[in-house]
Amino acid sequence: MTARRRPTLARRLITALVVIPAVAAVVTVNRPIVGFAAERYHEFSINRQSYKERFGHWSMLPVPGRFRINAVHAALLRTGKVLIIAGSGNNREKFEAGSFRSILWDPDTDEFKDVPTPTDLFCGGHTFLPNGNLLVAGGTKSYEVLEENIENAAGVMKIKNESPDGGPRVFRKGTRLLSADGRVYLTRADVTVPPATKMTHGPHTMVHAGEVEVWVDAAEPGDAPVVKTPAQYRIEGLTGLDTRNLYGVSDKITREKQEYGGDRTSYEFDPIAERYVRTGNLTEHRWYPTLAPLPGGDVLAVSGLDEFGRMLPGVNERYRVAKRRWVAAPELERVFPTYPALFLTADERLFFSGSNAGYGSATEGRTPGLWDVRTNGFQTVPGLADPTMTETSASVMLPPAQDQKVMIMGGGEVGDSPVSTARTAIADLDEPRPVYRPGPDLPHPTRYLNAVVLPDDTVFTSGGSSGYRGGPYEGRSRSDLLTAQIFDPRRERFTEAAAPRVGRNYHSEALLLPDGRVITLGSDPIYDPSGKNPGKFEQRIEIYSPPYLFEGDRPTILSGPRTVRPGRKAGFATPDADRVVRARLVRPSSVTHGTDVDQRSVELGVRRTPGGLSLSVPEKRGLLPPGWYMLFLIDDEGVPSPARWVRVA
Repeated sequence: MTARRRPTLARRLITALVVIPAVAAVVTVNRPIVGFAAERYHEFSINRQSYKERFGHWSMLPVPGRFRINAVHAALLRTGKVLIIAGSGNNREKFEAGSFRSILWDPDTDEFKDVPTPTDLFCGGHTFLPNGNLLVAGGTKSYEVLEENIENAAGVMKIKNESPDGGPRVFRKGTRLLSADGRVYLTRADVTVPPATKMTHGPHTMVHAGEVEVWVDAAEPGDAPVVKTPAQYRIEGLTGLDTRNLYGVSDKITREKQEYGGDRTSYEFDPIAERYVRTGNLTEHRWYPTLAPLPGGDVLAVSGLDEFGRMLPGVNERYRVAKRRWVAAPELERVFPTYPALFLTADERLFFSGSNAGYGSATEGRTPGLWDVRTNGFQTVPGLADPTMTETSASVMLPPAQDQKVMIMGGGEVGDSPVSTARTAIADLDEPRPVYRPGPDLPHPTRYLNAVVLPDDTVFTSGGSSGYRGGPYEGRSRSDLLTAQIFDPRRERFTEAAAPRVGRNYHSEALLLPDGRVITLGSDPIYDPSGKNPGKFEQRIEIYSPPYLFEGDRPTILSGPRTVRPGRKAGFATPDADRVVRARLVRPSSVTHGTDVDQRSVELGVRRTPGGLSLSVPEKRGLLPPGWYMLFLIDDEGVPSPARWVRVA
């Protein structure tokens, strides 16, 4: 048989020019079929057992329509249920209507329940107390108003009372104040002005005016009533000595943007009664505060915006848990940006990792360091790369907590800057002079990363975006990152995890569940997918099952005490004692705006006993603050048991 001659190069080129467009046309016409096939193959791939064992698995939680809310805050309660708080949910219409939402989700039954929410807890702070109640304080008293929407000039007016006689004076909403040129300004709220106080210094007596602040709005629209310099104002309707003793002063009255205003209300959420219980008010109004647990069980409220949208200038306060009331802490004056990440250390200091959620000076108060809350001393922790990109970063105390290592991941420049970083860094707080040293980079520059401590001593990270609130980044209209990683602190390496389907950026949360899964929820993008229209709050909820849930039988805990004591041993019955090699107490998460100062995993000593294990509980209260924890037993393959709730007291 004669061999067939190979076609000439010219003929092959002509054939290619004919065939390639024809194939492209077929693919184009059948693009829906090709896409459908690819999607089905992807579904097949991610549902294979071998894939789950290596990467884990995502599933969508079916949420009934009436329970779909804007999840801004989330906390795992000691009952195993998840409290999801929206408040007004960053929705002005709901705020003005007084429509505030919280719901409970039970992971065991997938049932949801509405919780009456008395005030707008949107952008408040929260942390767990030793009794398992969730302390929730602050929130929203007023919404921001953008400059283009302000028709009438407005400003903060101090109403002063220079008379020590006659007691407090009440001025109703709408009280008129007049400028020197006769322009009228109206108060937005009722106010009570205290009387002046007399102070004697030797032979001299001095009178200090009583005062209160209130928003005022110009009676007429436009720029004519704008006042850009400090001035005094007369209160209309006063007579006699009151005209001299009672008056208003204001630094400026303008049509500038008005920031969100903080609230003073405070509650303990009771997980058994499933309701908010009112406590004493904060001493200051706070929006975007951090509530940091202290070793004795009290709580420190740090930073935030006041009721007029101004940064609180280092004014912090303490919650006296035994008395359920807040007291001023002038001895702990220290400036931080809003939602600072503050971690309780073994030596009972608070470590500020640098992570924060936005408002505040671009320079003051952003330096990482160890804050001694007994002396108000501050030890700087240097060495952080990209130090101007800590806003919207994630921070976590790496497991086990005994190692005293804190990791910061990602972040961006101050404000709505599109610049972000993939940098991670680790500080070893056991060192006499801790410094940040580089960790492995994230796969992408990332803001709003969620980080969750897992019971097998790894950290699950997911979501985030490269741009501000998922917005434009390097020519793309949207920048949500549909990626997830698992960080191993021992090897200091990220490994790829299964990819989520839902993007998560600003106002998103993630937390560990008692069965070892991770719930992710929330997200508040600035734009829709086109990049041209306002974004819509993400109300879908996804759940991630880590690889350890697909790697064989799990250890179980049959019984044991509900309360364990620091520095002592406790016995727990398990049929799997022979293969259990580790035990961890994991403090439940209470997370908002990427800030979760509660979660930590504490190592327990393990000794086998007949029918179970004897577990040694660490003594240091800075390492193991009082409260409720999830006890996990981990076997020699790294597979954790379902959790058993125990109280450290």
